[in-house]
Amino acid sequence: MGGMGPGRMAFSQGNTPGWSLMSQEERAAHREKMWSFKTYDECKVYQADHHKAMGAKAKDQGKTLPAPKANACDRMKAQGQFK
Repeated sequence: MGGMGPGRMAFSQGNTPGWSLMSQEERAAHREKMWSFKTYDECKVYQADHHKAMGAKAKDQGKTLPAPKANACDRMKAQGQFK
């Protein structure tokens, strides 16, 4: 796997709710999916679905999904990744 590339947001335990609930493969797939969006709306739809899925996974494990510290789609838009 290569580096983040120019202008790409890094995803990690500190900024991705559900990070600890995902396998290494799921984390890589999530990161690639987030980087693949061409529009803000695509990002927001995926983000809502991902948060719902991670919330369900956390509940199944008797855990609580922490709230996001920042909105990744908003940050990516501000960084110019998409319009």
